Amino acid sequence: MTDSELKSLIKAGETLELNDEARAKYPGSYIKLSHGLTHYEMTGEGEAVVLVHGYSTPYFIYDKVYARFAELGYKVIRYDLYGRGFSDRTGGKHDQAYFAHQLEELTRALLGDEKFILVGTSMGGAISATYCMLYPDRVKKMILLAPAGMDNFKPPFYMYLCASPVIGDILFKVLGDKILISHIAAEFYHCSQEERDYYTRAFAENCKYKGFLKCTLSSLRHTILKTKRSTLAYKEVGRQGLPLLVIWGDIDGTMPFYQHTRLLEVCPQAELHKIEGYGHTFLFDDGKITMDIIEEWL
Repeated sequence: MTDSELKSLIKAGETLELNDEARAKYPGSYIKLSHGLTHYEMTGEGEAVVLVHGYSTPYFIYDKVYARFAELGYKVIRYDLYGRGFSDRTGGKHDQAYFAHQLEELTRALLGDEKFILVGTSMGGAISATYCMLYPDRVKKMILLAPAGMDNFKPPFYMYLCASPVIGDILFKVLGDKILISHIAAEFYHCSQEERDYYTRAFAENCKYKGFLKCTLSSLRHTILKTKRSTLAYKEVGRQGLPLLVIWGDIDGTMPFYQHTRLLEVCPQAELHKIEGYGHTFLFDDGKITMDIIEEWL
């Protein structure tokens, strides 16, 4: 990707309306839930696996593992959280319970009473833990990939600044998408330049639709920084004794690896795999190493 293209993507801003005409350009299906349309994709046959993405990148973060689950004999679902990808830019407080409710409605509609394996990456980890707390007996096993939400997390100053009233709103509106787009591929260490460019372009496309910044700011304030609330959910996962696999890159600069000590305290049943030389987005950076660990554990 040339510098001029990256600058063009950064400057684009929220200029588009997310409507039926816009959605028709993209693959996937849509379902009407209580807070709005949810964009999802489902493939395969067999035991169900549901993939929950993180704070800002939509479901394409699972590109390198989605088909692999189906090849292994699973029915796999991935979807966009409200405010991301091509799901509706919804109002309300985007906290853990809000997203857990979206997950419950989606899985009830697509799977009925069928139990499933739940996979959550980054903020999707906090959502997954909250889901297990609010809807016990729905999940067979859980897999967490560099999960967010531990109460020993030390947020960088910019997070606190963006979370503050008024000042945070202004900063996020002016700089939010620009910072996110310019740094979205910063923690790739192993994938090709072509893959990095694809990831950046796909993410920038997601940022063009009005409401993205409003939703991600709400999630920062009400989910990412509410670590005590998320840790209570992880504690409940530990109390339930739910089979749990955790994979974490040792040079994660977004959700640093030191948080694993707290996670193991509250979820002593967790099996932890540290992968050396990988950052926060190892899921896309190297789908093979991720799935090799998951396949063996399953």
